[in-house]
Amino acid sequence: MAELTTDDEKVEAIKKWWKENGTAVIAGIVIGLVAVFGWRAWVNHQEQVGQNASLAFEQLLMAASAGQHESAEKQAEALADEHAGTPYAALADLALAKVRVEQNNLAGAAEALRSALDKAPEPSLATLAAFRLARVLIASDAYDEAMAVVELHDDGGAFSADFAGLRGDIALARGHIDDARAAYAEALAGNAGLSRLIELKLQDLPAEPAPTS
Repeated sequence: MAELTTDDEKVEAIKKWWKENGTAVIAGIVIGLVAVFGWRAWVNHQEQVGQNASLAFEQLLMAASAGQHESAEKQAEALADEHAGTPYAALADLALAKVRVEQNNLAGAAEALRSALDKAPEPSLATLAAFRLARVLIASDAYDEAMAVVELHDDGGAFSADFAGLRGDIALARGHIDDARAAYAEALAGNAGLSRLIELKLQDLPAEPAPTS
């Protein structure tokens, strides 16, 4: 703006500038306010959605713990439909799989765990779903499928020792005693979660043949 020498000139310059730019300034302020309040509304909505999903999941767990299998099934389906964009959808599938295992519905449990794998929002939850899926497949005598899941999802992370235990179970089921022994030993060395059970499995294996002279 050119140098101004009088107050009148300053006022006139301001009026002129406002006439040319006032609408844009007001529009910018309005847009800014809408963005701020719109963001706040979105955040509030997300918080409400999260709270609703959390409550629904707690109700699902209560139904599952109480042995109310039919109710748990319905609640899991509703949670998956209504809160598909939240981590609770995958957690609901994990809970549903447990309910189905208790009903000896291994095929249904495997279906729920595959769904949890697809929905898992983070790698650790996906790995947990994969571990449980492999266990269900082993219980279903689907050893090739179980091994494929183990090989795909064992990334050497926190579940590596647990996956080694599953490799032992698969090898034992196939009659590969030496492979089972090695896998169980690896699981114990890595502090697998079910270490006591793995120790018992290892002890129950046929004794290693004595070395020939």
